[in-house]
Amino acid sequence: MSPSEVPHIPDAPPEGPARCGVVALLGAANAGKSTVLNHLVGARVSIVTHKAQTTRGRVRGVALDGAAQIVLVDTPGIFASARQRRLERAMVRAAWDSAEDADLVVVVYDAAKKRIDDETASILERLKAIDRPCYLVLNKIDRIRRDSLLALAADFDARGAFERIFMVSAHTGDGMADLKHALAHRMPEGPWLYPEDQLSDLSMRLLAAEVTREKLYLNLHEELPYALTVESEAWEAFEDGSVRIDQAIFIEREGQKKIVLGKKGATIRKVREQAQAALAEDLERPVHLFLFVKVRENWTEDPERYENLGLDFDA
Repeated sequence: MSPSEVPHIPDAPPEGPARCGVVALLGAANAGKSTVLNHLVGARVSIVTHKAQTTRGRVRGVALDGAAQIVLVDTPGIFASARQRRLERAMVRAAWDSAEDADLVVVVYDAAKKRIDDETASILERLKAIDRPCYLVLNKIDRIRRDSLLALAADFDARGAFERIFMVSAHTGDGMADLKHALAHRMPEGPWLYPEDQLSDLSMRLLAAEVTREKLYLNLHEELPYALTVESEAWEAFEDGSVRIDQAIFIEREGQKKIVLGKKGATIRKVREQAQAALAEDLERPVHLFLFVKVRENWTEDPERYENLGLDFDA
């Protein structure tokens, strides 16, 4: 397919027999996979920050389009690391396992890069070995000139890995409706896997913890976000419709606590306010959020933490 040609993309959702399939969103860090997933689902089910490796486990979002249910799996960014830490190995393994199990693989690429980097080239080579149909989504097209975008699409097309190439901006929504319709028509016929009103397979406790982790990533700098995790320890609903959520922010060393708290507690207050507001909007009810910073040394070497994230401790 020449990138200058527009492939036939249905302009309406599929009708007729029920369709359902699994789509794995693959790509390098910061390509915008979580933003693409959230836009397709129509709600926040995966956290979004400007930092790489925000997504740790596999997050499933459920999108509906006519008779089709699309189960989207947001995977951790695939990246090369000289350090080869256990958590990083587990994250990369989770991404490839999701690709191998999916009905369709969608590679999301940051078009603003304007060229195929070495990391993405290696992803394309491995894709050929897993024998799954693949689409390419060139994201962030609002940040690149059209002539550069077409040249990038031509370069990807020459690699021969993709059935279709889509050009979208998940941030503005440009091209996202066409992408959703195309995914829906590509799903195999079969019964839906989830109820019509279910948007994710994550529990509310885990989703709430992810929202707080998102706000921590946005307010902290350097390496600390990767040394912490968040868990919802208590959840209490009240007769007035409000809910109290107690969450623990686990860090690896005592010296990191003052960074999370900030001067006179300013940072943790800001995180709590932002997370509480976001949770109130997501849950559509008043939220009383309480955050506690705790030290859990070497939590990245705790098998239970990996099980909670759906990661393989022995990857």
